[in-house]
Amino acid sequence: MIFLTVGSTFPFDRLVRAVDDLAGMQRIGQDVVAQIGAGLYEPRHMKFDRFLAKPQYEKRVQEATALIAHAGAGTIELALAYRKPLLVLPRARRFHEVVNDHQLATARKFEQLGHLLAAYDSEDIASKVVELATFVPRPRTADRERMARRIADFIDQTQAERKRSDR
Repeated sequence: MIFLTVGSTFPFDRLVRAVDDLAGMQRIGQDVVAQIGAGLYEPRHMKFDRFLAKPQYEKRVQEATALIAHAGAGTIELALAYRKPLLVLPRARRFHEVVNDHQLATARKFEQLGHLLAAYDSEDIASKVVELATFVPRPRTADRERMARRIADFIDQTQAERKRSDR
């Protein structure tokens, strides 16, 4: 079973409709169960819930062979934690799905690192679903020392800028 999730903050009908169409044409190869949020589109070819409580949500992630989702950082982190293959379609500003294209940048970076597959247009989902069947995400290891240095550098830079502006 593939778990399609769009998160709970914003609807993402473009992704839900694209996956539902593929499920209807039997182009996914397994059942899809979806969490669709407050979108207007209701799937006709897959089971869905609008919202799931955290325990049920995580149970779906655990049971899934793979995930299809928006490119939200929380969803990506959850997929990596459970070592689930993940295909993302970033929400796009041009479709008024977000206020900026931060999900596009997130998808590109995590794809470059080998952590996920990304479709940048809904028409690309069909070919990416084929890849998803054999995709093995590269594990993500935290580099705590590097992160600590970056935070310290940011704090130092912020303090230096504040001192300059106080003069």
